[in-house]
Amino acid sequence: MTAAKELSRVRRSVLPQAGDTWASIAARELAEMDTDTAVSSLQSWNLHVFMRAVGAAGGVRGDNPILPSDVIFVEPPLAKK
Repeated sequence: MTAAKELSRVRRSVLPQAGDTWASIAARELAEMDTDTAVSSLQSWNLHVFMRAVGAAGGVRGDNPILPSDVIFVEPPLAKK
């Protein structure tokens, strides 16, 4: 398989809206899943965001690590063929 064919399928992702949390993204993008499972799935598919240090208590970011500039994957990594 050529590299171009391997890159033809793009993993589905979204850019967060202002004030989005894991729960709000889960409710919007994974409505068919129960909330706890959807939030857990989003966090495991987005370790680059989930593992980020949160802001200071009372700060602008508070305890939400999600930034509007983050790319949030809303499906698991694609299986390699």
